Amino acid sequence: MARDLETALLRTFVTAVRTGSISRAATALGHTQPALSQQLRKLERAVGRPLLYRSTSGVSPTRAGEELLPYAERILSLSAQALTETGRALTGHCGVGLLEDLAASQLPQALADLARVHPGATLEVLTFSNAAMREAYDAGRVQLVLDEVPYVPGPPRWTVRRPLVWAIGQGVDVAADPLPVVLFSNPCFWRTSVLETLERADRRWRVAFESNSLVGVLAAVRAGLGVAALMPANLEPVMACHDADALPTLPDVELGLTRHPRTEGDPLIDAVETALRRMI
Repeated sequence: MARDLETALLRTFVTAVRTGSISRAATALGHTQPALSQQLRKLERAVGRPLLYRSTSGVSPTRAGEELLPYAERILSLSAQALTETGRALTGHCGVGLLEDLAASQLPQALADLARVHPGATLEVLTFSNAAMREAYDAGRVQLVLDEVPYVPGPPRWTVRRPLVWAIGQGVDVAADPLPVVLFSNPCFWRTSVLETLERADRRWRVAFESNSLVGVLAAVRAGLGVAALMPANLEPVMACHDADALPTLPDVELGLTRHPRTEGDPLIDAVETALRRMI
């Protein structure tokens, strides 16, 4: 008999990974924690492999979980689009400015799927510096911006908090004193938060490498230069830290979405904003 992946189970799994906690996922979905745990076990039985590492501090995806995550997110996105977009023909252009860390996640795929549903529409995903993003927003090239709250080019329509996780370079001793840290170059709001977290934990640190791009930070971690703070979607399985007590808990990142005021009532911009909300 053919096996199917139930969307409800996939939603439970994705929410648990995004929030980093079964209890937080249960609250977000309006379930009890035992019920949500039962759904996760059911999905693991269907897949045939463990999907989550569980500890007292939360959950993180296993290798199988990392492999399933992009498929689960896309299935949920397509399911939502099929229910809301079928029968509508959207046209026009929508520019979306994304934080680079989000541009490397499944968000562009969700937007590409939306564009496929509406072949008369053109969607453009852009990653700029803060100043360049403001310029593109003011010029009307970008209608929606999803970034860290301090850097969005206008009052956010909505905000959401997302966790950061430690990425560990191969062969890096997390007990080293000082701890080698790979950082995003200034200006970066969570760079400051990460260093303040280490200071509060009385952990000495040194900057082993820094870059103004996610590509550069990931390359440094792959090369074993140190540890870095990443969004879970950008964490490669070999970089995961499975000892919850090895490093201090990182702060959440607050993301915000800004929409250009001249786009109110535009059905294409409405649809793109809805897709971003669903994915985030």
